[in-house]
Amino acid sequence: MAVIGFIGMGNMGYAIMKGLLKVYPAEDILFTDVNKARMEQVSRETGVRYAESNAECANQVKYLVLAVKPQYYDVVLDQIMNVVKQKHVIISIAPGISIEQLKRKLGVEKRIVRAMPNTPALLGEGMTGVCYDPALFDEEEKETISTFFQSFGKMKIVEERLINAVVCVSGSSPAYVYMFIEALADSAVKYGLPRDAAYEMAAQTLIGSARMVLETGEHPGLLKDRVCSPGGTTIAGVAALEEYGFRNAVMKATDACYEKCSNIK
Repeated sequence: MAVIGFIGMGNMGYAIMKGLLKVYPAEDILFTDVNKARMEQVSRETGVRYAESNAECANQVKYLVLAVKPQYYDVVLDQIMNVVKQKHVIISIAPGISIEQLKRKLGVEKRIVRAMPNTPALLGEGMTGVCYDPALFDEEEKETISTFFQSFGKMKIVEERLINAVVCVSGSSPAYVYMFIEALADSAVKYGLPRDAAYEMAAQTLIGSARMVLETGEHPGLLKDRVCSPGGTTIAGVAALEEYGFRNAVMKATDACYEKCSNIK
């Protein structure tokens, strides 16, 4: 019998599974997906077996990850509601669907962990916001939950009322980072730098800058100031970003993301 099961094997489910395989043997994991060809492909790549149905998958595991898009939750919950028991730990990674909503469908006694991971989990560099009621889980289960999320990156326990903000700052934001890398590289290509070099330099600069924030613990504004020599090239670029609304654009993207999360039914 497997320990962890996945319903859905899209980009996010696959990224999490790849991280888990660094901690758990393949035989401890089970998954299913609506696409049979996809299941066969993933099973060949990972050695993880698949179940023929959502109910079968749920019945064979203790920790069940719901890794489908929010619009498919009602269908999936209908298929597993008579299978999941008190022993199960349901891990939901869908934006906009609350623990209360899941309990109304599966039963108020069901134990739910709500989380918002991101796709860098594929490389073990994910960032996940996690919320659950610790009173409903024993120490071994809480340790397993921590091991689960830390197998593919870092985790932060947050109150559920803040989970939509987590979607904004880490769940959706990798897309914004990729856009920034692309734009930064394009700007260098415009002046003659080969594209492969421009992408590598832009991406590595983001990695190094992010590590400076995480490892020094210093305020990003202070680190920015240290790069900006008086009358220099960097402050000229920063001034242009401010003129064209860089910060405002990021905040508007966050507003749009938050509003979308809040309106998912």
